[in-house]
Amino acid sequence: MPQTSSYLPLHAIAHGRAGDKGNISNISVISYLPEAYGFICEHVTEQAVLSLFATVNATSVKRYELPNLHALNFVISDALDGGVNSSRNVDRHGKTLSFLLLGRLYLDIPHAFIPDGSPYFDRL
Repeated sequence: MPQTSSYLPLHAIAHGRAGDKGNISNISVISYLPEAYGFICEHVTEQAVLSLFATVNATSVKRYELPNLHALNFVISDALDGGVNSSRNVDRHGKTLSFLLLGRLYLDIPHAFIPDGSPYFDRL
């Protein structure tokens, strides 16, 4: 029986946009394919994101659904070490943290949600 899903990072089915304001990071997760949006909604929860961002001391996550854009927006509090201007960490901007979500959240992703031509197909 052929394999129909693989354990891959969220980046295999979504890209992101991010920003920051003060000590709050704002990260959007946008599915490459509209069909993947429901899967993303089901698996990329506030708790899953907060668990990932615990490593940077985030205290809370609020998720907003944007179904017409096939996207989720996460507002992550206290993820920026006091804010860009007060942090002594190099490059602690919201945009640099977006790949923490896209690259470290691994899911058992159905192959139907991976876009044609994706480099992730080379790994399957």
